[in-house]
Amino acid sequence: MKVPIHESILKAYSVLETGEPLPFDVAIELADLAGEDVPDLLSLANKVKNRHAMLPGDRLHRCSIINAKSGICAENCRFCAQSLHNSADVEQYPLLDPGRILESAGNVYKEGVRFFGVVTSGYGYRTVNPEFLKIVDIIDQLQEKYPDLHVCASLGVLGEEPVRVLAEHNVAHYNINIQVAPDRYGDLIATTHSLDERLETVRLLRKHGVAVCCGGILGVGETMRERLDFIYALQELDIAVIPLNVLVPIDGTPLEGVATPAITDIVTTFALCRLAHPRKIIKFAAGRETVMKDFQGLLMLAGANGLLTGGYLTTRGRKVEDDRKLTQQLSGFMGSSES
Repeated sequence: MKVPIHESILKAYSVLETGEPLPFDVAIELADLAGEDVPDLLSLANKVKNRHAMLPGDRLHRCSIINAKSGICAENCRFCAQSLHNSADVEQYPLLDPGRILESAGNVYKEGVRFFGVVTSGYGYRTVNPEFLKIVDIIDQLQEKYPDLHVCASLGVLGEEPVRVLAEHNVAHYNINIQVAPDRYGDLIATTHSLDERLETVRLLRKHGVAVCCGGILGVGETMRERLDFIYALQELDIAVIPLNVLVPIDGTPLEGVATPAITDIVTTFALCRLAHPRKIIKFAAGRETVMKDFQGLLMLAGANGLLTGGYLTTRGRKVEDDRKLTQQLSGFMGSSES
């Protein structure tokens, strides 16, 4: 006897047919799915990715980052080990020597990774100052040494002049996350700065033609409905890449000991994000090996077409070679190959 597909999933097949984003009201229906309906939802999300978000050459977007300036941050982000407001045991250091950053980029470049992000702690750069110019010089050195490397940056909130400079130096993607549903930013993430400051940075980046990488974090106290509010808020920002992180609770932060979301909730969120953003790069970032563990391949079969490989900022990641093997093993389901 053939088991029927849930009627809400049948409604969502319009995304596969048209490549147009899933209506919000249908997403609300899908968020309540459970049991054997969840794999059907994942299958649809994977089909949408294969049809509408396949990258050139059927490739998977892989990127790596370096924590180029660690800790000593005055912002009070609740999940972050680098905040001076928290008591996490984290290594602190000023901007790294260019040689260290080039060496790190070279290591992942040899493994075939072609997107590399320079990340710094702190509020950001409202104006062009000496430290910002050092970062720009490092970006230039990376591009000169590895001409086919896409150099990205995540430097916090920016003013218009720093954005203009980054555009002139051909930064591939700039990462700045909205993290959660807009109306929950203040109580779930931080109060020392506003979400509006981040949104203004996104608008400036788009004004100057810089592609934006903007996503968030799951498991900081939000509801599934609020995750949908977050996912659909991203539609208004004209972004290129959506990184989704799953909270890794760090000792010494306000989220120490918080229970991580259920695996079914995580994969459902990824699938709904794909249906809401059928043509975007959706990148699985932190939490793959620590939260998803044996189930991390499900995320790549739930519509994700990118991953952050290597180490993260203050938590360990997976070896690039291990991720290469994972994506090769999944390629038959995903219709893609590693890059």
